[in-house]
Amino acid sequence: MTIVVFGSINMDLVVRTPRLPAPGETLTGHTFFTAPGGKGANQAVACARLGAPTRMVGRIGDDLFGEQLRISLRSAGVSDDEVLSTPGPSGVALIAVDDTAENTIVIVPGANGAVSSADIPRLERALDAARTLLLQLEVPIATVVAAARAARARGITVILDPAPALPLPEELYTLADILTPNESEAATLTGIPVRNEQSAAAAARALRARGARTVIVKLGARGALAVDSNGERLWPAFPVTPVDTVAAGDAFNGGLAVALSEGRSFEEAIQWGLAAGALSVTKPGAQPSMPDRAELLALLRVGS
Repeated sequence: MTIVVFGSINMDLVVRTPRLPAPGETLTGHTFFTAPGGKGANQAVACARLGAPTRMVGRIGDDLFGEQLRISLRSAGVSDDEVLSTPGPSGVALIAVDDTAENTIVIVPGANGAVSSADIPRLERALDAARTLLLQLEVPIATVVAAARAARARGITVILDPAPALPLPEELYTLADILTPNESEAATLTGIPVRNEQSAAAAARALRARGARTVIVKLGARGALAVDSNGERLWPAFPVTPVDTVAAGDAFNGGLAVALSEGRSFEEAIQWGLAAGALSVTKPGAQPSMPDRAELLALLRVGS
């Protein structure tokens, strides 16, 4: 069944630096490159590379970046029929990555900020043959809520990545089948500092109390902790040497969504997410780092 992604499409402007700069500090970087990104488009590319029929719903600008972003989606096998070109610039993300693979990101929404209720009919057309909807928070929050409503009305699984972290309408928690914050996002949403398995579980329980059915806290190199009606469980990460962690969370969501859309168990889907995330951090860039199905299956065999 098709996976639909509703969200942002950005061009990433990436600089590699020895370390992340302090406020007011100027550093000399190692390298600079551009790479297609945006949490929505990253997740769409992740799903398509893993073999799932995937449709992207969103907006790009009518600039050179917009053309490049559309080409990137198509080359990964993502359907871009519902990607609308909007007058003005495409969204961009300004990313600094240090020698330990940590990063800072500044987003300028561009065309993503123009996503509105006018986009929902295009989304609804895409949902007609879908099993799963992936959402994030890089487009206006009102449209995210409307998209979740449209999916739930059709019995479609809603996976919400609450990134970048911001206060969520209470309704959105109740519309989310699976909520997938990372440590900092879980802390921002709940006020509970997430430093270990116990605090991650406490934050996840708090988010479930607001209405989310399942909460998966992405813990980076420590793996992922899931809390649902059956209790809580920690899955360890696959050990890898990180190069760039920019899109690891998006790769996780892609792997999770593909496994679930294929009817795999929740436990297996978590492993798919962790494997996709692990593979993504071994390569630079956002969309260029998304693994293909053969790579993921090979890692799962090694880790089993």
